[in-house]
Amino acid sequence: MAQRAVIRGLDKVTGHARDYPLTLNRGTRIGSLEVIARACDKAAPEETPEVRIYVEVYDHPPAREGQEAERREIFHGWLFASSPGLSAVDHPTYDLWAVDCRS
Repeated sequence: MAQRAVIRGLDKVTGHARDYPLTLNRGTRIGSLEVIARACDKAAPEETPEVRIYVEVYDHPPAREGQEAERREIFHGWLFASSPGLSAVDHPTYDLWAVDCRS
């Protein structure tokens, strides 16, 4: 079974938060965002609790009239469950943070 990362996405417009299971190296849409988890690491039970997920995040804004929509990278790096603000995804509509790694 493939390892899966779990991130929580908050839609800042509606105030709704939802957990998204991400299969490593496969894109998942969260609103206008495409999130690709590349690595997921969870501390051993005897260590200080920590979940780290390396992600690439692309925005797919709506196309302007007469133009083709373009995907643009807005973030790549580690998300840490214990410090969601340490490396935050900077997007006006969505906040994302690490939750868990599962097999």
